[in-house]
Amino acid sequence: MNKHQSVAKNLAAPALHLAGRPRLRVLGTAISLLEELRLQAEDDLGIDVTFDNNDFLTTQFKAAREPETYDIYDQCFHNLDIVWHWRAIQPIDTQRIVLWDEVNDLTKTGHIGPNPRMGLGDVPARKLFVQPNLALGDTPSRFISMLPTTHNFDSFAYRTDLATNGVGMHSWGALFDERWAGRVALVDEPAIGIFDAALAAQAAGLMSFDDIGNMSVQEIDQLIDLLEERKKAGFFRDFWKTAEDAARLMIAGETSVQSMWSPGIGILNSKGSPVEQAVPAEGYRAWHGGLCLSKHLSGRLLDVAYDYLNWWISGWPGAVVARQGYYISTPQRSRQFMTQAEWDYWYEGAAASEDLPGPDGQLRIRKGSVRSGGSYWQRANCIAVWNTTMDEHNYLVRRWMQLVG
Repeated sequence: MNKHQSVAKNLAAPALHLAGRPRLRVLGTAISLLEELRLQAEDDLGIDVTFDNNDFLTTQFKAAREPETYDIYDQCFHNLDIVWHWRAIQPIDTQRIVLWDEVNDLTKTGHIGPNPRMGLGDVPARKLFVQPNLALGDTPSRFISMLPTTHNFDSFAYRTDLATNGVGMHSWGALFDERWAGRVALVDEPAIGIFDAALAAQAAGLMSFDDIGNMSVQEIDQLIDLLEERKKAGFFRDFWKTAEDAARLMIAGETSVQSMWSPGIGILNSKGSPVEQAVPAEGYRAWHGGLCLSKHLSGRLLDVAYDYLNWWISGWPGAVVARQGYYISTPQRSRQFMTQAEWDYWYEGAAASEDLPGPDGQLRIRKGSVRSGGSYWQRANCIAVWNTTMDEHNYLVRRWMQLVG
């Protein structure tokens, strides 16, 4: 038995001694529903795992209205309010989370490091703890809404061969720079893409917001009108849904500047494309994923679900998502399952001392590459806004659908 299997067995001991082979159904998106993780969870936990992989809106709808169709909801903190409102998920008992004390403070207190920029919007710490009245808040309690797992700090990508020395690329305003007219793309997800656009509009001096993390109807209308005007003028090349789609746009030479997620940067890096992720002076748009328990879980299947939660933060899964460019809430556990070169590149912000693989084992990062923005701790202290489901989310979705057509 190798070290990984030993750690997983210790964390999941109760379920491994149950008779039979239970099946765990996980609802989520492509962010973390990786086949490598599914197969290893089955092997380590002695269970069958099925993934129900959908886009964000479909996942959120199914989570809220069809809780009997899944056991684990694998999503983000900004998608919590709706499922919690419908009581589709149940509180998680931290006394059953073996490594709870090792989960870092980004979600527990809202920041890590001495000079935090907590950011606006759906700060995970404000939705983590279940209060006595069953509301979600930041006052620590025994029960939590979601087990924090993967997270990242996003911005936009640009062609370094076209923007010499990164001139004009240190602000979100680059997404509205007329130099790139016809060669700009945004992510097609209202709770994400709207903030890339809002940060860009504000940085470019085209709009201001009372609270960029919770826009009014009037602010949403003004911003969408601005985007529609630019779309009609041919300013935007496309709106993309997956990291693979985003990377294809740049590989095909169709875009010069665009919203980009870390896996897309990795794909472009592996192809030798001259692309860099921006480090905006205004700060990153951050997100934090996690795992929730469906309300129907009880008895043996609830035990199995807790085993899955414990497995996710036990080390090996975090090393896999690191190779996507994502962070994990228990980084020191995952460090054991990463090479020194991987740890130095993904977490310390150092140049890759050798070629590095992606989750699938294929070349993802070329030797000598440097991840923009510095170390994990530097990036975590430079957050402008978190992905957010605003008070006027339903209105935003309708307007966004009109925009993207």
